[in-house]
Amino acid sequence: MVMRGGEHLCDVCGLVDEREEIDRGPEWRYGLDDAKRRRRVGAPLTPTRHDKGLSTEIGYASGSEIPEGNPRKIARMRREHNRAMISSKADRNLVYGFIEIRRICSALGLPDSLLDRACVIFRKAQREDLFKGRSIEGFAAASVYAGCRVDGYARTRDEIIETSRADAREFHSAYDALNRDLGLPLAPVDPRAFLPRFASTLELESQVERAARTYANRLIDEGLAVGRKPGGVAGACLYQAACDRGIDINQYEVADVAGVSPVTIRGVCNLLEDLDLSQDESRILKAETG
Repeated sequence: MVMRGGEHLCDVCGLVDEREEIDRGPEWRYGLDDAKRRRRVGAPLTPTRHDKGLSTEIGYASGSEIPEGNPRKIARMRREHNRAMISSKADRNLVYGFIEIRRICSALGLPDSLLDRACVIFRKAQREDLFKGRSIEGFAAASVYAGCRVDGYARTRDEIIETSRADAREFHSAYDALNRDLGLPLAPVDPRAFLPRFASTLELESQVERAARTYANRLIDEGLAVGRKPGGVAGACLYQAACDRGIDINQYEVADVAGVSPVTIRGVCNLLEDLDLSQDESRILKAETG
């Protein structure tokens, strides 16, 4: 009998022994950073926990699995262990901030990659001692918005403030500190990133979204979108594209979805009317008809 791949094989007839074989070797796992560095078990590090996931936990078990007279002892051990995990005020701030960040990301439907980014930014803000005189809730909301700006997710400040426990003053104070002291690579928000979400909320068809994207491209190429709210530009392009196709839509409804005033929608629509969109419109209609 020979051993191959955890199975016993007969080297004469090829018979495979079907009895379960226990692999008593080391449980090596490979990290994403370096496949040549082997590590022994353990969960991967995560930036969404104050200790990066290195601490242990005392779990729960049924009464039959605990020896008689030990439930209270284990409960005390669990309580003291949980207290020891958060031994300083800095750790408590991280725990509370990460819980708030996780709640905001869940409410806005943001991915786990954005959650990791926001937690990293929040931790950097604490390391730079930016929390003095400012609220933890404000920094949690500002970290989520900064993460959206860095990773290119289309979320407005009003959406973040509405979801968070911080008010507008706390949010702006924290975000200004992040933007000033951390030197984050924040690129201008692209209005076209808002089009799919706004079109879905307004229940507009894909043809309207494509036409609105063409209008937004013209505004960006002409330099007319500079200095205007990206959400307002996207909403106005959707409104104009819907009106060109005879779709009954209200400016107030579009403005409410975009988080701007109807005056902003009308102002961008006036810019679109000043542009010569006839060739673009004919090209769009030709593509829609086949």
